[in-house]
Amino acid sequence: MKTLGQRIRELRVAKSLSLREFAKKLKLSAPFLSYIELGQRDPSEDVLERMAEAFGISPEELRSYDIRVPISELKKLAQSNPAYAIVLRMLADRKISPEEIIDLAEKKEVEKILGGQK
Repeated sequence: MKTLGQRIRELRVAKSLSLREFAKKLKLSAPFLSYIELGQRDPSEDVLERMAEAFGISPEELRSYDIRVPISELKKLAQSNPAYAIVLRMLADRKISPEEIIDLAEKKEVEKILGGQK
């Protein structure tokens, strides 16, 4: 599962653009673009749309790699049920990988589907 930054780097390399060339084309600084590719910064909607245009793809296609949940939604979820915050903390403390969490969630979904067919 690629991150948005990884996909941006992959598309940039496929277009044979250096980091500096691509940053100049987007009117961004090369360090800022590097932070985006490394997942340390997030592009604004405007920057994401300009990147998509430069790559010749739709913004939606690029957005499909953006797995961020808006912080406001996470805060509301944790406020409505503090167990969510506790679970996230436990997962982080135990160093459970995102892939393991996804695998567990998918298994649980299959169990629900199969359990409902009985």
